[in-house]
Amino acid sequence: MKKTTSRLKSILVIFSCLTVFSASAQVPKPKVFTHQDTLRGTITPERAWWDVVMYDLHVTPNFQNFTISGSNIISFRLVKKAGKRMQIDLQEPLTIDSAFLNNVPVKYERDGNAWFIQMPGKKLPKSISGNEAIHQLKLYYHGVPKPALNAPWDGGVVWKKDKNGNPWIGTACQNLGASVWWPCKDHQSEESDSTLISITVPDTLMNISNGRLRNVSASVNGMKTWTWFVSRPINNYDITMNVGKYAHFSDTLMGENGKLDLDFYVLEYNLDKAKKQFEQAKPMIHAFEYWFGPYPFYEDGYKLVESHYLGMEHQSAVAYGNGYQNGYRGRDMSGTGWGLKWDFIIIHESGHEWFGNGITSKDIADMWVHEGFTNYSETLFTDYYYGTDAGNAYLQGIRRGIRNDIPIIGKYNVNDEGSGDMYPKAANMLHMIRQIIGDKSTFRMLLRDMNDKYRYKTVTSAEIEDFISKRTGYNLSKVFDQYLRTTQIPTLEYYLSEENGSQVLYYRWSGCIKGFNMPILLPGNSNAKYGLMLATENWQRMRTNFRQGEDIGLLMDKNFYVNYKKVK
Repeated sequence: MKKTTSRLKSILVIFSCLTVFSASAQVPKPKVFTHQDTLRGTITPERAWWDVVMYDLHVTPNFQNFTISGSNIISFRLVKKAGKRMQIDLQEPLTIDSAFLNNVPVKYERDGNAWFIQMPGKKLPKSISGNEAIHQLKLYYHGVPKPALNAPWDGGVVWKKDKNGNPWIGTACQNLGASVWWPCKDHQSEESDSTLISITVPDTLMNISNGRLRNVSASVNGMKTWTWFVSRPINNYDITMNVGKYAHFSDTLMGENGKLDLDFYVLEYNLDKAKKQFEQAKPMIHAFEYWFGPYPFYEDGYKLVESHYLGMEHQSAVAYGNGYQNGYRGRDMSGTGWGLKWDFIIIHESGHEWFGNGITSKDIADMWVHEGFTNYSETLFTDYYYGTDAGNAYLQGIRRGIRNDIPIIGKYNVNDEGSGDMYPKAANMLHMIRQIIGDKSTFRMLLRDMNDKYRYKTVTSAEIEDFISKRTGYNLSKVFDQYLRTTQIPTLEYYLSEENGSQVLYYRWSGCIKGFNMPILLPGNSNAKYGLMLATENWQRMRTNFRQGEDIGLLMDKNFYVNYKKVK
């Protein structure tokens, strides 16, 4: 009896804890933003007057004491009259040792993770002899960067060893920011036009960074410098170093813009597995060029680089750590079986070359532009090789990952990312828009035209929303508001009524924002094709051949992420 009572008490305690946890999970605590969040997420006056032209980054990592030291030359132009200070970002506990503006020492002061460089008394010219003036700020720095505790989610610098005991160093700093390991103008709206990355490592190791390998210096004191050049605009968090005992193999692909170089860097003992698994790179690029247009970085090539962590979309140097297996670490995210036909990291992270790298959101609050389109690229890849029904099944399957906890779009100007629903829920929203368009080729051209219009640019969600509405011919503003800015899933209410010997279907949207007016495919009857109908908050009616009592909800198009409810 005592044992039974004790067990019952334990069950009640566990149930109580689960209930509390469930309640807290459903009602997330509001975020509290700090002065540092504002400095990081806002175009401050000290950022607004200048624009990065080029970064020339030099870094030496030290595996013995987990430190880095180096310099960065920031070439910049004035976009308006120079301010008295310029903001540079470098996160604690790293420290700037000295700063030189156009080769002249300048003073600076620190405010947490932001550093303010004092401009000279004489104003910087915007142009010289009628030509645009390019100025240079050179910064020397050093310190212990934040280690990545669970990359890529809890990011920073990854200090690991491979199974043979060789140093294996990487970076993963999306959201956290590139300033966790090098000084820069760390705001997502700012991309350098080109970038030079030089990493000095022991001569027994290699460093793989973005772009093209420009030079490997001769060994001096047992060290070599690997210099890479990125010729296209690149967002800061994409800039990477990958230090390890790598083996290299390569291939080429004839794509829409001609020959594309493919390079693969993997740990030496994984070479045979990589040669087999990475065969998926070619069909991936062919599929995505079909849907999105040319691969954006022919000049810089395409690389897969083995990493200790799962993966990251580092531009032209995609980090890969999926264990040379299909699915997401061997699992199908959709539960349908289609997700095991291909390697999740190769497909998803490479999809970011178009969305996230080719097109970048200005504010991290709009990260759905990166993740929603890229998540949907998984469906489009499946559609391309296995058919539309397979793509639909995969897309519907990933809905099980939707939480509807907080809105997809975060708070602006404080470096705030919204809900993780920016992946599957935003993908489902895009899939519904595809159904509304109705024509595969028209939807495909929308995606290609969007990439053509915004390639190498930073955008807002509003720009992308407006572009899609104009290209589809539908005002989808309420659809975007519903799915991106609320957690409500709209419900289509319906009922049948017999009127003058005919069956009439009544339907409307409920559980939605005011003015919600998304078109939806409504079945004509149990044997008829679907027809696109405009549904609003007000009751609409249409004649049907349905039988009284027939459950129309079971016949509705499952490609719409909505609820259905039969009412009296």
